[in-house]
Amino acid sequence: MPRHRNYLPQGVIPAALLPFHEDLSIDAAAYCSHLRDIASVEGISAITVNAHASEVASCSFDEQRQVLELTQDEIGARVPIVNGIYADGSLEAARIAKMADAGGASALLVFPSGITTFGQRPEMAVEHFRRIADATDLPLILFQYPPSGGQGYPLATLLKIVEAVPSVRAIKDWSANPQLHERQIRALQSRTPPVVVLTTHSAWLLSSLVLGCGGLLSGSGSVIADLQARLFRAVQENDLVTARRLNDRIWPTAEVFYCEPWVDMHNRMKEALVMLGKLPRAVVRPPLMKLPQSELDRIRRALQLAGLLK
Repeated sequence: MPRHRNYLPQGVIPAALLPFHEDLSIDAAAYCSHLRDIASVEGISAITVNAHASEVASCSFDEQRQVLELTQDEIGARVPIVNGIYADGSLEAARIAKMADAGGASALLVFPSGITTFGQRPEMAVEHFRRIADATDLPLILFQYPPSGGQGYPLATLLKIVEAVPSVRAIKDWSANPQLHERQIRALQSRTPPVVVLTTHSAWLLSSLVLGCGGLLSGSGSVIADLQARLFRAVQENDLVTARRLNDRIWPTAEVFYCEPWVDMHNRMKEALVMLGKLPRAVVRPPLMKLPQSELDRIRRALQLAGLLK
């Protein structure tokens, strides 16, 4: 089974969407076409599956395994696969990690447990990651949520996790706080070995990247992976003129994808891909619902302003 050995998470990592039929079953053909489209983009370093973008919360364990198998068969030989670990309980998280390891994933994106919305202690977070690390030797990407929701790890806890679990090699930072974001970049990427900060602040991507992130992991990469890859390259090369020009194209899409209610962000991306002729339909699983026509009109206009749609 193809696997990209010694892969370390960095660079541009789009997160794939998951198309459904009208009966809400997985549309394997549309999904594989979507994967081929993303994988063809020059400059990406991996593709993430079984994450927010693919509506993992509505997928069973068997469906998550199916998604990984489809991904492996379609693009596994071409690019590394990052598989999400979305579970409230540590035992289930470890079970998913074993499945993903056996299925050929090259790294794992570990979501925080939902129970931490009621509060957390540092030892709980460390134990959660230890359980997963005991199930696999794959590199782990810690998903850092905004502190305001209760699921974000305080910086002191974050440092305890990476100290206790060396297989945590990166974080996907959604702290939503520029000062904390920079503090984490400085604290983590100065370590030996460094823990790479992958930004997912797609609503202010240029501002985030110039702080020194080692990459980005974004659901909007399902639509604008090429623009993101070119922006990341421009920032790495200190070409601010090119970076600002690319950011001007990305901005309209960020404005319509990342707005209230945020729960619809990937719903909007599906609609965008339908408008671009890259998905046959924009079906989402409940409790997500079809977007109103007014919002579809805004998405179409944003794609036009970005130069993606005539």
